[in-house]
Amino acid sequence: MVTTIYLVRHAEASGNVNETFQGRVDTAVTEKGMRQLDCLAERFRTIPIEALYASPMQRTRATAAAVNRYHQLPVQYMDELMEINGGVWEGKSWADLPGLYPEAYKLWQEQMHLFRIEGGESMQQVFDRMRSTVCAIAAKHPGQTVAVVSHGCAIRNFLCYAAGNPISCLNQVGWADNTAVSRVEFDENGHCRLIYKNDASHLPPELSTLAGSKWCRHDGKAYLTDTDYLPASAGEKGEQA
Repeated sequence: MVTTIYLVRHAEASGNVNETFQGRVDTAVTEKGMRQLDCLAERFRTIPIEALYASPMQRTRATAAAVNRYHQLPVQYMDELMEINGGVWEGKSWADLPGLYPEAYKLWQEQMHLFRIEGGESMQQVFDRMRSTVCAIAAKHPGQTVAVVSHGCAIRNFLCYAAGNPISCLNQVGWADNTAVSRVEFDENGHCRLIYKNDASHLPPELSTLAGSKWCRHDGKAYLTDTDYLPASAGEKGEQA
């Protein structure tokens, strides 16, 4: 008996465009983000989801509504699915962070698993929170298909765990584009397997957010999705196993 979890990153929000650290800042979805949501809704039209969970932020609520457009399920909002609490980084420009917090920024870029910031969460706390929350959701829905809408850093932590890696491998996990989808399967013993991650093939190129962003780059390189797992094929939009 397999339980399938779809992890969905929220649509483009104002912080993604302004390139600020959003974290717990409750930013709204942009006009481009709304077009991303139309594409996401079509992707999920034929996926037989049976339960839907989301972070309670504006941007995740709107994204959950798109996932739910053709299903009309009750949405269960959980604070445990929220983005990392960035403490003193919240709302600040990514361009300013290296000068304001050089040591913390260096950790974020090079040793993300050790990241901790004043007034916020440590990365280990996010890793533990997302692992326990998503695993608990899977245990609550044995044999079912569930969508979980969350945030970039939060999802990145769970994907590290789902790939069978310790948090020290977090830097090896690529960032997801806005509305990107990852699929994880749990067996009846609660063991999970990463099927694919960070797939945004439902978006046309002009609707990609990361393609034009600067915040996810370091030394001229873009931290996008990696190729450890193949993205969903066009034929998998109906989601065969």
